Order: sequence, then C-alpha cells, then structure tokens
Amino acid sequence: MTNTPIRVTVWGENLHEHRSERVRAIYPLGMHETIAAGIRDELGDGVVVGTATLDQTEHGLTEDALGNTDVLTWWGHLGHEQVSDAAVTRVHEHVLSGMGLIVLHSGHESKLFRRLMGTTCSLRWREAVDREVIWKVNPAHPIAEGVPDALVIPRHEMYGEYFDIPQPEELVFISSFSGGEVFRSGCCFIRGTGHIFYFSPGHETYPIYHQPEVRRVIANAIRWVYRPERERRRSVMSPLGWFE
Repeated sequence: MTNTPIRVTVWGENLHEHRSERVRAIYPLGMHETIAAGIRDELGDGVVVGTATLDQTEHGLTEDALGNTDVLTWWGHLGHEQVSDAAVTRVHEHVLSGMGLIVLHSGHESKLFRRLMGTTCSLRWREAVDREVIWKVNPAHPIAEGVPDALVIPRHEMYGEYFDIPQPEELVFISSFSGGEVFRSGCCFIRGTGHIFYFSPGHETYPIYHQPEVRRVIANAIRWVYRPERERRRSVMSPLGWFE
C-alpha cells in the first residue's frame, strides 16, 4: 500500500441546511463539512479531503474531480432527482473502475445507489425520536475496528426491513429500534473493481455526524473501500497505450 494520502471527496446536497433552522443549528457549515472534518480528525495526514455539493457546476462531480478522487462519500435526500443522469453515469463508471464509495443514510434512494444495486433500495421508515442500537455482527471486519459492540444513537429516525437491496457481500452492522424493528445498517458490496459501503445513520435533524463512534465507522470504511491498485493500474502504460 502506498504512503500517498487517500483523496476523499465528501458529496452532499446542502439543501436542508439552507431550508431548516434546526438543521443549520446542528450543521452551521453544512453536513458535508462536518463529515469532512470528522474524516480529517480520524485519519489525519492519511487523507486529503475536499467537498462537493449539488449546486456546483456538474454538482462538483466533473470528470477531473472524479479522476482525482479515491473515495467518494454520498449523502442525499431532497435532491435525488436533481442530480443529472450524466453525473450519475460518470460516478457509476468510476466506481466500476475502482473508486471507493460510501453511501450514507437517505442516499439509499439516490439514482447512483439504485443503479449500482439494480433494485429499488426502498425500506420501511418512521420519522420519530427513536433510539437506535447498531450491533456489530462481524467484529473481525476492518470497518468494525474500534467500534463498540453496541453503538447507541440516542435520537434517530427508524429505518426497518425489508430493505430492498441485493444480498451484501458482507454484513458488518445490524440496527435495532425501540419499536422492535431491525435493519441491515452496515453493508458491503463490490461492483466491478469498486468497493461500496452503505451506512444508515445520519438523519439531518440529529447531530449524528458529530458522534465519535460514527466518525470512526466512516474513517474505517474509507480505508476499506480504498483500492490503491486502482492508481497503479491507471499509471501503467503499455507500448500501445492501452492503459491511460
């Protein structure tokens, strides 16, 4: 593995923060900036972190930006349909060629995640003040390293089964809620040569991305989805120029 820092782009809609005083009070610089700050705090010199938002040119997901991204994190909710099909296609192709992807919370219904999964990615939900316990069901997995056996989110909305996704390659976390519901809240997938992790906590009206344990999971996931061989493969040139 190279000593070169992992290049992370944190993508977020940045819509709720401009429409809700409650959300803005929790995330005054935007959820994407809070997520980015957590990654920097956890991984330090091991990462270079930038952010991109829906309102930027091509949503900040230009070919050049993606070509300089090793791992992309994705949070979306209100603006799923505002993301252009062209941008989704670009990200999809980069994931298949080895760019890591972490999909957070309501990003499960994004065009991108649904295209990668090939299903509706729908689920049961209840927007209430609930208590979520995230159970570590695969303690040997790298994403679970340093995470409590039972990670408690004191206040959250409920996500429940059935979650319409393909069978994950690996299941790291399962959540339980006060109503008795359960949910596959930490799922690993591989598409092409790209590694994908879905992690469900992150409703915008709660300070979940300030929580240290959640930040640890995201940092661990960045290390897991990162494919250093992708950069090596892109740098190899054959005599006929096949690899550019």
